[in-house]
Amino acid sequence: MKASILGLLCLIGAQWSCAVRVSPLPPSSTSTEQEILSLSKTKWRWMSERKVDSLAALFDKEAVFVHMGGTMSKNQELDVIRSGAIQYKNAEIQEASVRFVGTTAVLLNRIRLVAVVGGNEVINPFVVTEVYVRRGIAWTLASLSFTRLLTPP
Repeated sequence: MKASILGLLCLIGAQWSCAVRVSPLPPSSTSTEQEILSLSKTKWRWMSERKVDSLAALFDKEAVFVHMGGTMSKNQELDVIRSGAIQYKNAEIQEASVRFVGTTAVLLNRIRLVAVVGGNEVINPFVVTEVYVRRGIAWTLASLSFTRLLTPP
């Protein structure tokens, strides 16, 4: 009898142990959320300072970027920033939230963006969707998408 109970407990323990190893741990909402918010702020600073090397390390190799004028790959986005075709002068973050889907973080920023496009300074209100994917111990930006709001800047 004792042997059967002990065997059953070992079997349950082994199954629980395997489930723990296989299942990804949910991110700690406060510290991981703050990490993503901080990473996003740093990204906006790098974009305004045209730190292409830092951005290249952050952007996932398969990243996509959606602007009002079209979509771009990682290399196209870096070329636009490097050349100054779009100069991100200031992204005033008015509201931000982060949601997690497994090891993916979806950040929504409501911003007021001041940029120079085609030599003209423009100010636009946007909701920017940033998708970050956990790659090992680091986060990479997989998607950056601008949605212009209809409210005045």
